[in-house]
Amino acid sequence: MRRRPHRPAGPPPAAPGPRRHWFRIVVPLVLLAFVVSVLAVDGYTSRGFAGDQEGRGERAGRSGAGVPREVVDGGPVVDAGHDPPRSYRAPGRTVVLTFDDGPDPVWTPRVREVLDRHGVLGTFFVTGRQTARHPGLVRDLIRSGHEIGVHTFSHPDLATQSGNAIDRELAFTQLALAGAAGVHSSLVRMPYSSTAGALDGPSWSVARHLGEKGYVLAFVDQDTRDWSRPGARAIADAATPDPPGRGTVVLLHDSGGDRSQTVRALETLVPRLKADGYRFATVAELVGVERLTDGAGTAARWQGWVFVTAVTVSGTTVSVLGVLLLVVGGLVLGRCVLMLGLAHRHARLARRCPRAGPGPPVTGPVSVVVPACNEVLCIGKTLRSLAASDHPVEIVVVDDGSDDGTADAAEALGLPGVTVVRTPNRGKAAALNTGVLRASHEIVVMLDADTVFEPSTVRRLVEPFADPSVGATAGNAKVGNRHGMLGRWQHIEYVMGFNLDRRMYDLLHCMPTVPGAVGAFRVRALREAGMLSGDTLAEDTDLTMALHRAGWEVRYAEHAVARTEAPGSLRQLWRQRYRWSYGTMQAAWKHRHALVERGHAGRFGRVGLPLLAVFQILTPLLAPLIDLLTVYGLVFGNAALTLLAWCGVLAVQGVCAAYAFRLDGEPLRPLWALPVQQIVYRQVMYLVLVQACLTALSGYRLPWQRLKRKGNVVVPPAGGGLRSGV
Repeated sequence: MRRRPHRPAGPPPAAPGPRRHWFRIVVPLVLLAFVVSVLAVDGYTSRGFAGDQEGRGERAGRSGAGVPREVVDGGPVVDAGHDPPRSYRAPGRTVVLTFDDGPDPVWTPRVREVLDRHGVLGTFFVTGRQTARHPGLVRDLIRSGHEIGVHTFSHPDLATQSGNAIDRELAFTQLALAGAAGVHSSLVRMPYSSTAGALDGPSWSVARHLGEKGYVLAFVDQDTRDWSRPGARAIADAATPDPPGRGTVVLLHDSGGDRSQTVRALETLVPRLKADGYRFATVAELVGVERLTDGAGTAARWQGWVFVTAVTVSGTTVSVLGVLLLVVGGLVLGRCVLMLGLAHRHARLARRCPRAGPGPPVTGPVSVVVPACNEVLCIGKTLRSLAASDHPVEIVVVDDGSDDGTADAAEALGLPGVTVVRTPNRGKAAALNTGVLRASHEIVVMLDADTVFEPSTVRRLVEPFADPSVGATAGNAKVGNRHGMLGRWQHIEYVMGFNLDRRMYDLLHCMPTVPGAVGAFRVRALREAGMLSGDTLAEDTDLTMALHRAGWEVRYAEHAVARTEAPGSLRQLWRQRYRWSYGTMQAAWKHRHALVERGHAGRFGRVGLPLLAVFQILTPLLAPLIDLLTVYGLVFGNAALTLLAWCGVLAVQGVCAAYAFRLDGEPLRPLWALPVQQIVYRQVMYLVLVQACLTALSGYRLPWQRLKRKGNVVVPPAGGGLRSGV
C-alpha cells in the first residue's frame, strides 16, 4: 500500500532539473577536492622546514670512513661526479658570500640591497618551498647578477633520506626554479653540512649521488653561525678571513628567522674587506665557469609555472582557512560560553520564580491537536499518553489522508475525549489548522503523532500562559528511541544543542522555534500570526517567527518533557535534517523584515535572527575546518600539539554537554559516545547543511520527505525528571 506523506500546502514543487540536481552534488565534491588538494600541497611544501630553520646548526664532526682524502683535505667546492673527486678553493684575497634558506620576503631584499649597493655578487642557496612561495624574489636576484643554488625543497637532512626522497627534493626544487625564473641550477648545498671535513659515510654517499646527477656541491670555509644571532659584530668577525689574506667561502643566512643582525653585519663586513683589498666572487668562478645555472626548456617552464601557481594558491588558501579557523573557533567558544552562562542564569531564575506568570494559574481544559498521516504504528501509544495527562484535555486527531488505517486505529482505542477528523491529504500545516478550528478551548497543544507525553507534560506546557503576553510555549523534546549509536548521538544533540539553546533564547526573548513535537499556543495569537502556513518546510519555525512579529512572547517550558521518535538510519536522518535546515533558511528569509521592525518584532529580528544565522548556519558551515585542519596537522604538523588542540575543543563541548545533561536530569553515561559523534555524526550534519544551502542557492523547492516510523519510543519509569535549578 502506498504511503502518502505530509507535504506543504499548495502546488507540488517541480522536479529538479538535471542541472540543479548535479549542482547540489558536484559543487560540494569539487569544493572538498579543492580544499584537500591545497592542504596537501601546502602541507608537503611546509613539512618540517619551519621548525628546522631556527635553532639547528650545521653538521659538525670528523670525516668518516670512505670519504676520499681529496675531499677531506681539498677545498669547500666539490665535484663528486669524477673519480677521484675534484675540489676547488677560493684564491687568495677572494671572498665568496653564500646565503642559505631563502628567499625570504623580508630579509632577502635587504641583503640584496646591501650587496647591490656595494657592487658585490653573492650566491644564494634557495629552497624549493620558499622559491615557489616567493618567485619574484628569485627573479630579482638573477636580474641583479647573483648566483642561484639548490638547497633542497623542504630542507631535510639528506643523510637520513632515501634515494627516491632525495631525487624528489631536487626535482621539486628544479621545478620551482623553472616556474619562478625559468632556470635550472647544477649547484647544490646539502642542509646541515657546512664543511667538507664534516662529511661522514652516509653524507658522503649522498654527495656521490648528487655528483653522479651532475651537481657541484658547495661547502664552506667559515660558518658565521648567524642563525644563533650572536650579534652583528660577532657575525662580521666570523666572516673575516683567518688568517688574513686567505680566500674563503662564508656561510650566512637570508631566511629562517630574524636576520637583522646579518644585514647589519654585511654593512660592516663588505666595506671592511674591500678596504683591505679583498675581492668578491661567486661559487661558479671557483669552478672556472661563468655560471652554474642555465635556462629551462619550454615544457619545464610551463610545468614549473603550474607548480608555483599551485603552491601560491595553496599558501593563500591555507592562510584564509587559518583566519576562518580562528573565526569559527571564536564562534564555537563564544557560543559555549554564552549558552553556559545564560543557561545557568535561566536555571537560577526558574528556581527563584517558580510561578509562570503574573496571572492566575492555568487550570482549565486545553485542546490537543495531533496531525497524523500513515501513523498506525505510533498513534496508539501517543493517544494513550495524552489520555493519561494530569491536566484536563480534549484530543483532536486530524487524519491527513492516511491509507494505512490510522484513523480507524485511533477510533478503535475508545479513549474518552478523543475526536478523529478525516481530511484529504493537504499537508501538515493544513491538518494543524483544521485541528485548531475544531478545538474547543483557547489554548491548543500541538504534537507529532510519533511523540509520547509524560502525565505532567500538558500541565507544565501551559503554565507560562498565566502571563497574558505569552502566545506560545516550547516544550522539552527528547529522543525516545536511544538504543544504538545513532540514537545516542541524537540524544546528545537534543539535550546539548536544542534544549540548551532554548534556555538561551528564552532568556533573550527570541525563541526561534516551537518544536512540532511539543508546543502550546494561544488561539488568539495563532489567528493574529496568520495560522500555520505551508510556505516553508519548517512550519513550526515559520509560525514561531510570525508570533514574534505579531508581538507575542514565546517561552520555554523545560519541565514539559516529550519523547519523540528520532530517525533510525543515516538515510532517514539525512532526509529529516535536510528538510529542517532548508526550512529554517526559508523561514529566516521569509521573516527577514523583522530586522527593521519595531517593538518585540524588532527585538526578535535584531537578536534572534542574527543568532540563528551565526550559530545554526554560519558556524556549522565553517566548523568542518576544525576537522580538516586537524587532519592536516596530524599528517604534516606537530601531531601531538594538534591532537591536544582537538581534545581541547572536545573538552569544551564535553563540559557543555555534561552541564546540559545535568540541567535536564539525564544520566551522563551516554556522553561516552561524544568523541565518536564528533568524528562521524558531525560530518553528516556538515554535509546536510552544505547541501541545504546549495539547494537554496539553486532556487529548487525541496519537497516534503516523510520519515518511516517504527513506534519504538521508550518511556522511562516515573520518578525521573529535570532538576528544578542548578
